[in-house]
Amino acid sequence: MAIQREWFEKDYYKVLGVDEGISEKDLTKAYRKLARQFHPDANPGDSKAEERFKEVSAAYDVLGDSKKRAEYDEARRLGPMGGGFSGGFPGDFSGGMGFNMEDLFGGLFNQGGANRGRRGNDLETTLTIPFFESVNGVTTTVNITSDASCSTCAGNGAKPGTTPKICSSCSGRGVQAENQGPFSFSRPCGTCGGRGNQIDNPCDLCRGTGIERRPRAVKVRIPPGIESGQRIRLKSKGGPGNNGPNGDLFIRMKIEPHPVFGRQGNHLTVTVRITWPEAVLGSDVVVPTLDGGTVTLKVPSGTPSGQTFRIKGKGIATKRDIGDLLSTIEVDIPTELNKEQRKAVEALAKTFNSDSSSQDTTDVTG
Repeated sequence: MAIQREWFEKDYYKVLGVDEGISEKDLTKAYRKLARQFHPDANPGDSKAEERFKEVSAAYDVLGDSKKRAEYDEARRLGPMGGGFSGGFPGDFSGGMGFNMEDLFGGLFNQGGANRGRRGNDLETTLTIPFFESVNGVTTTVNITSDASCSTCAGNGAKPGTTPKICSSCSGRGVQAENQGPFSFSRPCGTCGGRGNQIDNPCDLCRGTGIERRPRAVKVRIPPGIESGQRIRLKSKGGPGNNGPNGDLFIRMKIEPHPVFGRQGNHLTVTVRITWPEAVLGSDVVVPTLDGGTVTLKVPSGTPSGQTFRIKGKGIATKRDIGDLLSTIEVDIPTELNKEQRKAVEALAKTFNSDSSSQDTTDVTG
């Protein structure tokens, strides 16, 4: 079979936007529609459209030929991991074997190429910040202890004053070919461990690994309005790569509660306590704001406990919008009364009882 590595890296059905069981007639219709849409003559000067046209043409070149299509389907079904895969290898998949599957199959079908190295591991840590900083944003540092490039040898694994040399077994590619029937697979070089070089005088600190475990402080910018549970990604701040890029550092946020304010999305919440007479008669009450100021809220007469009033624009400001301040009224019912207060309440109660009695009495005539 005229198998090509691209067959494992690209899903030609997805490129054409069709299902695998599509008929040849419908496949041709789909291709022609896309070809007309992205043809360079219809999109002069549009490099993206030109690139899309090339992808569509390459896909149809395989799927439009019944023999190539059959070989393509079979090759993907019997792929390196025992089944087809759509769109190539995920960058952080290790299969539980301690190495990246992309490195292992990098030389599939005699397409070896140079050693691309291994990407470092992604790391995750938790950062706790005060409520006020989560609302307004802050630039701070997160302290982690993790693997990092050796500070003595700068990550090359060799003792200072010496340099690694190209691996004699793999000629610096980091992989060795292994023939299995009609296929030729690549595996990490057994001599250099996939690094592509050999170290005759290893660093005393990292013993030739190029990696040491040490504490480090990473600067991070927290955007305004961040919430608990959200993650911030710091590219290339994770584990060190092996002749490849570093991994990423993910910071999961934890927000300390505020003694006065809560939040609902971008809205701040606050509870305002008022007296029973204020709730009955209505009043102007002072509501605190997060910036240390206050606003005056007009509470209408007869306001029940639990009713919420919205104060526009006094919530959390983000790039997208500004939230509101949701003020919930809590009527304070006294549990202890002095003699004067009790007499006043009893007198008031009598007036309510009197009004109730008069409303319940019906005059009957006749």
